[in-house]
Order: sequence, then structure tokens, then C-alpha cells
Amino acid sequence: MSEQTPNFEEFYGYRFEDLTVGQSAAYARTVTEADILAFAGVTGDFNPVHVNEELAASTMFGGRIAHGMLSAGFISTVFGTKLPGPGSIYLSQTLKFKAPVKIGDTVTARCTIKELIPAKRKAVFTTVCTVRGKPVLEGEAEIMVPAR
Repeated sequence: MSEQTPNFEEFYGYRFEDLTVGQSAAYARTVTEADILAFAGVTGDFNPVHVNEELAASTMFGGRIAHGMLSAGFISTVFGTKLPGPGSIYLSQTLKFKAPVKIGDTVTARCTIKELIPAKRKAVFTTVCTVRGKPVLEGEAEIMVPAR
């Protein structure tokens, strides 16, 4: 291959044949005020519980919380960059929000292969986001993974 021609194989993560049940990967990030404001700006979700400290202080959360979908986005990071990685297609995701995430919390998203469906090149994952070891989000995802 010439230096001018991109090698598209470099853009792929794991192939379906490389996956095994129980395989897992994680991504962790400490949520900042800038993350919450950027997420609100990109999505248009300016719910006061996320952006207005005075109002949020009067809620059951006692202060501002991050958007639940921000934590869910960290699951997407695992799929798109780690396992299965680039080239995979996110097909579906269930989510159960278990606890709030606040500014300064470090969210760890972990995705673990629960089932492999060879006929369709699909992998079913359990997905969980934790803060200090406590689940804040749980779910299940289905990912299509390229074959060799």
C-alpha cells in the first residue's frame, strides 16, 4: 500500500471472531461543570436540575446533577473506542438510572459481553456505570461487530 492510500484495517477494533463471553472493558471520567454545560448546549437539555444550582438545591438531589445520558454516553465511548472498538455498530441499549451523578464524581462505564450471536455477528453486553463502586446506571446493549 502506498503512503497515500489509507489502510482501513487500522480503523477497526476487535472482529467478531476475537470476542469471548465475559470479555470486558471500561472507561472512566470525572464529570465537570464544563461537561454538563457542553452536554446541555449540544442537546438543548437545559433542565434546571442540571444548570441552576439554586433550583437544584431545592430538589431531592440537594444540588445540580449531571444528565443521565451523559453517563450513558460513556458506555458509547467503551463500544466505539475499546470493546469491540472502531467499526462496531451500536444497535440498542436499555437504561435504568439508579442514582444521581454530581459534579466531581468519577463515572466508570464497564461493558461486559453476556452473549454472542454468530449468525448475526451480534454481541449482547451488560452495561453499568458506577461512582465509588455504586451503580448509577445499569442496562444491556446489542452491538453488531464486523467479521474478518
